[in-house]
Amino acid sequence: MNKILKKESLSDDVFRFTLEAPAIAKSRKPGQFIILMIADEYDERIPLTIADADEKKGTVNIIFQVVGSTTRKLSHMEEGDALAHVLGPLGKPTHIEKKEGTVICVGGGIGAAPLFPIVQANKKMGNRVITILGARSEELMILKKEMDENSDELILCTDDGSLGRKALVTEPLKELAEKGDVSEVVAIGPPIMMKFASLTTKPFHIPTVVSLNTIMVDGTGMCGGCRVNVGDETKFVCVDGPEFDGHKVDFDGMILRQSSYKEQEEHCCKMTATAERLVANEKEAG
Repeated sequence: MNKILKKESLSDDVFRFTLEAPAIAKSRKPGQFIILMIADEYDERIPLTIADADEKKGTVNIIFQVVGSTTRKLSHMEEGDALAHVLGPLGKPTHIEKKEGTVICVGGGIGAAPLFPIVQANKKMGNRVITILGARSEELMILKKEMDENSDELILCTDDGSLGRKALVTEPLKELAEKGDVSEVVAIGPPIMMKFASLTTKPFHIPTVVSLNTIMVDGTGMCGGCRVNVGDETKFVCVDGPEFDGHKVDFDGMILRQSSYKEQEEHCCKMTATAERLVANEKEAG
């Protein structure tokens, strides 16, 4: 059992939990993730990136957005509650090395969470880091302070212009690519964002790393549910990734597979919402 030590609301439907997980905190590296189950063996297993960790305290941070029935249940848990199962660290760590040029880290929406430890690690390595964060609005922009403290430059973009530039993240990314002296780009966010970030850097031949979050069940390469086409090969995100060469990922195929269980997910969300209303009505009735 892994106890929730701290719960924070970062924006609408986005939460940060600090979990008691000493073994994971000791061995985790940037880019890796966990798989958790809320209650028992009948609950859904969901992958979540380790957004930060404190080895001395034996804690890890996870950041998640409420998008389905399981994340909705997770959002209702409180400090002192415990998760039944937390498995990790999983996946291959991010390869961090000293670069001659600038490392540009691009995060879209909740993608800022898995991007943060990569920004941290690059800065610690002594690399010059420019971070670009994008969100629909100021209210949905997360980890601004943390990113600013670990970047040489922070560029903020919002769809509505409420914070920073009114632009997509690909706009400043292209401007920086045109200036040159870019050694690597790391882009993490919605699949469509990572696709166009990769298309932006491809003409400049800038190595571009993306972190994929596909449909995942066991997280150990057994089920094959997380398969994705990278170049001429089929890869399993959980064991071969989650990071891949963005110029080789078949984003269109991945986006199509991501919608495979959309109907079932919508049904589960409706059932969860109905159950929540029933519980609330019973409490009001006394």
